[in-house]
Amino acid sequence: AIAAVPVLLGFIPFALVLGAQASQHQLAAGEVALMTGLNFGGGSEFAAIELWTSPPAILVIVAMTLLVNSRHLLMGASLAPLLQHLPRRRVLPALFFMCDESWAMGVADARRRALGFSLAYYLGVSAGLYTVWVACTALGAIIGPMLGDIHAYGFDMAFPAVFLVLLRGMWQGMKAARDRR
Repeated sequence: AIAAVPVLLGFIPFALVLGAQASQHQLAAGEVALMTGLNFGGGSEFAAIELWTSPPAILVIVAMTLLVNSRHLLMGASLAPLLQHLPRRRVLPALFFMCDESWAMGVADARRRALGFSLAYYLGVSAGLYTVWVACTALGAIIGPMLGDIHAYGFDMAFPAVFLVLLRGMWQGMKAARDRR
């Protein structure tokens, strides 16, 4: 959890923005906390809020959520070789808490460690990220009405920018990409 503190601090503004955007669509703090707690996929949550109408187009929102979260299939597949030594009854519930940042930190930690993937490290990172995300999205929904139009500040580009920075940090060059085929 201590290793995740810098990322946790970065989560706070995104979570507040998401909550504020949700409040503009008349979602209450409890509803936002429920959505973010059950989904825990920032990109798909931002997409769902952008698509939210009254009444909500549930099928469109579900389809977009599945599409955006499909990256988790690839992220999970990349973890499979690192997790094969662990019991499935412990791994499968832990994967619920996988987000871009916990995945990146878990993989980076496994590369640093001679012993491989540490489920304890991953869960420590994930628990902190999950708690801060859910709490701060709810807080954002509470303070959102005071902020006005969030789009006017340009915050809608923040999530894609962070994902690209994470990918750049893991990029090891064309040679490494070709060799992993």
